[in-house]
Amino acid sequence: MSKTSAVFAAVLTVTSLALSMGAQSTSALAAEEVDLELVLAADGSGSIDSDELRLQREGWGSALTSPEVLNGIRDGLTGKIVVAYVEWGGPDSQVTVVDWQVIKDAASAADFAEKLRTRPRGAYGYNSISNAIDYAVNMVETNAYEGIRKIIDVSGDGPNIGGRPLPAARGDALAKGFTINALAIRRPGGRPGGPGGMALETYYAEAVIGGPGSFVEIADSQTPFALAAKRKLVQEIAGRPLETHRFAYDHAAERRGASNTAQR
Repeated sequence: MSKTSAVFAAVLTVTSLALSMGAQSTSALAAEEVDLELVLAADGSGSIDSDELRLQREGWGSALTSPEVLNGIRDGLTGKIVVAYVEWGGPDSQVTVVDWQVIKDAASAADFAEKLRTRPRGAYGYNSISNAIDYAVNMVETNAYEGIRKIIDVSGDGPNIGGRPLPAARGDALAKGFTINALAIRRPGGRPGGPGGMALETYYAEAVIGGPGSFVEIADSQTPFALAAKRKLVQEIAGRPLETHRFAYDHAAERRGASNTAQR
């Protein structure tokens, strides 16, 4: 190799390394830091009629714009979170209603809420919570944000029916550092929403939620959806429990403990 060729090769190598380092630096800079990456994964399946769909959307919109939630966001390390809203139905039906948006003040929260209220319905089919979890994980992994915490918030009125086995989807998400919380929508008349007559909140507690600080909130005649959503967001943003919450997981644990005691 001639001296000129050697010099040229060295220049190309240095240039290539510089471009590679620059690309990595740009990629790192592109990941905006936030306190929380939150996917609101709402039931848009066939069991949810138009009024119930509107109730969920207005409830989450009202919660996001509430003073309690906005104060919680401001108290975070970065003072902002990023939120996406997804509606799920059958195994092949997950729809991003509102894509990732940073919420840091009243204006950004109001903008998100307005989009949420006005976007058309798109999900169809019945109850693949497992595929909704997979969809939410992919959304977080491919976005342009880096959150201190990552939460998938599942709300629904029934159990998982189709798609990938729920334990597999849940386990994969937890292994990647996600927390999964749930909001159980109790059906009118007290009809059980879980399989085999199980209370829906118990089913969600035992089969859906997981990760640090995971919990189930309940929306019913005593706790309207908007109030349940607000309490849920306040806790998720703060990362600590509130005494006013009803934890289905705790109730299930108490029942299991009482049963074990009785068998001794």
